[in-house]
Amino acid sequence: MSVPYYRCAFRVLGLSSVLALAACGSFDSASHQVAGLVTPYKMEIVQGNFVSKEQVALLKPGMGRQQVRDILGTPLVVSVFHADRWDYVFTLKRQGVEPQARKLVVFFNNDVLDRFEGDEMPSEAEFVSALDRRRTTKAVPTLEASEESLKKFSPADAGAAKAVSSPVLTPPPTSYPPLESPAQ
Repeated sequence: MSVPYYRCAFRVLGLSSVLALAACGSFDSASHQVAGLVTPYKMEIVQGNFVSKEQVALLKPGMGRQQVRDILGTPLVVSVFHADRWDYVFTLKRQGVEPQARKLVVFFNNDVLDRFEGDEMPSEAEFVSALDRRRTTKAVPTLEASEESLKKFSPADAGAAKAVSSPVLTPPPTSYPPLESPAQ
């Protein structure tokens, strides 16, 4: 082959490699823009025992281990080195929300609850409302009938409705037929 052919081939190869590198740079910047719009799914991770404010309120010094277990559930951590201590740990990691971590430590003395200490626990209602993403801030409707709404119904209509809706009760039978037919 001739030398001009090789020169032309090298020029085409060099030009195509420069264009390929330029294209990679533009794809890289475009991919960062797309990555900002699309985020990968991250699974919610819930670990441990959720302990509510209501459960902590039920704890009283002097309770036995079984009573504490009935209220709080089985502890997440029972140390071999600390037999008189139970640790209740709860963590929740969700996408787009700060991770939550709560801890309650229960101390026993001779198998009797001595004391407990830990983080401020949320009530069950607070915890459930924090989990529900679909919850909106709409006002809860009033479920009581006002005097004005009750005045719409006249007493005559109420008496007719009561007469129609109440069934006629018959007294129960005093004797029942035999369960088996008499032997012949």
